[in-house]
Amino acid sequence: MRMVIRLLVSVCMMCFVIMVGCQYDASQGEIEQVSQYAEKWKEEEREKEQSLDKEEHYEKHSLETEEIENNAEKQYMINQTNWLVEPIGDASDQVVLLTIDDAPEQYSVKMAEILKELNVGAIFFVNGHFLQTEEDREKLRKIHELGFEIGNHTMTHPNLSQLSPEEQKNEIVELNLLIEEIINERPRFFRAPYGVNTDTSNQVVEDEGMQAMNWTYGYDWEKEYQEADSLAEIMVHSPLLTKGANLLMHDRKWTKEALAKIVLGLKEQGYDIVHPNMIKSR
Repeated sequence: MRMVIRLLVSVCMMCFVIMVGCQYDASQGEIEQVSQYAEKWKEEEREKEQSLDKEEHYEKHSLETEEIENNAEKQYMINQTNWLVEPIGDASDQVVLLTIDDAPEQYSVKMAEILKELNVGAIFFVNGHFLQTEEDREKLRKIHELGFEIGNHTMTHPNLSQLSPEEQKNEIVELNLLIEEIINERPRFFRAPYGVNTDTSNQVVEDEGMQAMNWTYGYDWEKEYQEADSLAEIMVHSPLLTKGANLLMHDRKWTKEALAKIVLGLKEQGYDIVHPNMIKSR
């Protein structure tokens, strides 16, 4: 009998040990599994933190870039009496501004590429009648993508003084809308055809948040300067060349051919080409 009891006790103890062992193994497995999940979660959290850090960095960088660009726009202004580019504060006054009218007719894209190669900026003043086809609009996109400022030169290049107030408004506003549709950006600058500004156009330009400008000098429409060498010579050595000069050129074959000589000649004369994004608009 005693042998039977001892045998039963031994069996019970063995069962107890086996049960405890099984529970222990199960607990260990659960612990290991939880640990794995914890490590995975920690890794995911680390990745999230790194992602947030990157986003904060990019956001901060974007804000800093925007601030720099905004500050750059305030370094110069256009004198509304003589159309010269004038420095604000301590900015250099030894600058000139390049502007190209009647874009993007035939040569504007190539002119933009030349200027880009020379690392100088310019304003391309656009006419709406040169934006009637998708090919024309693609030219404008290309000029804008190269980093150049796009200005408003009216839809059809009329003498604004010969139009009604409503017609003048349409000439300006319709082109602003068209340009915005093409490049997702409204013009900051306006140039009236023939330099004829009116009370109406001045008010529309103000209402549209733009800055009007005429020019200091230009020659490429005069017969004696419709050749690259003569045009480059007069643009660089004009008696009207002065600090802050606002230089007028057009989308013309001879102007395109003279452009590099003009830029290099102006630099040899000691002038920097001011970038339009450094010029204050309204």
